[in-house]
Amino acid sequence: MPKNGSRRGATDMGTPLMILAFVVIAGFLYWLSGQAAIEREARTIVEEVPEEDLSGAQVVAPTEIQMDATPFEGQEIRLNTINVASLLGDQGFWLEMPNGNPFLVSKGAEVMASGITISPGRPATVIGTVHAMSDSTLTAWTEAGTIAEGDRIVAEFATHYIEATDVRTSGGGGSGAAGN
Repeated sequence: MPKNGSRRGATDMGTPLMILAFVVIAGFLYWLSGQAAIEREARTIVEEVPEEDLSGAQVVAPTEIQMDATPFEGQEIRLNTINVASLLGDQGFWLEMPNGNPFLVSKGAEVMASGITISPGRPATVIGTVHAMSDSTLTAWTEAGTIAEGDRIVAEFATHYIEATDVRTSGGGGSGAAGN
């Protein structure tokens, strides 16, 4: 018979340690769900813009303009709180439309002068005039140095763009308004 003298007073710790591990994991998952809720809440915070800032712009739903912007050419429109997909040089940025296709926004002179910071993934409200894209527009942007040749190739896919006279951002990606 083997001697177990060295194990006298020792207990089986497997079960209590397993229960402790489950409690720690449950506590971590609870904490993680709380952090996720805070993150979701932070994403839904939207800066309220007073009605007098509309300046006669027609409020347009993204679904109305995402496939064909031709009916809005030459009109001043407003797109409310749409996430910025990516930037286009210093000239503009792309908005995430509900169908997954981006829509081009060009910063107008007032917006460029304001120095507003626009960050991808953050919501933006845009007021501006819808224009059809042309080679002369792309050439002007390239010659001005606000877009690079690589950006020009990407911008050629846009059939229309909004020349923004006012851009408001919220959600921590640089806030402010241009053209006020």
